[in-house]
Amino acid sequence: QVQLVESGGGLVQPGGSLRLSCAASGIFFRIDTMGWYRQAPGKERELVASITPGGSTNYADFVKGRFTISRDNVKNTVYLEMNNLKPEDTAVYFCKATIFRSDWREYWGQGTQVTVSS
Repeated sequence: QVQLVESGGGLVQPGGSLRLSCAASGIFFRIDTMGWYRQAPGKERELVASITPGGSTNYADFVKGRFTISRDNVKNTVYLEMNNLKPEDTAVYFCKATIFRSDWREYWGQGTQVTVSS
């Protein structure tokens, strides 16, 4: 079994910061791209940012300059540093990773709630 476990969500005021973490555990051989997605009530899930094993990153336009994605390949963990948070960033944030066990598959975490409100 492979599990992705997110942590770090919560309630923060506008302009504040949060750091999300997502750790992969279980038996597997390799992790390819890891990423963060979010889903607000009544909206579709959307990409926030992704990162390859070599560190190449991709960001949605709405987070450029505010969010930073990083990863620790030894700890099999991906992070999302979120600064200057806005009320419209309120959503459930999900981690996704492409992982090789007997084949390549996408795995999702259970999600962590981020609420930006005064």
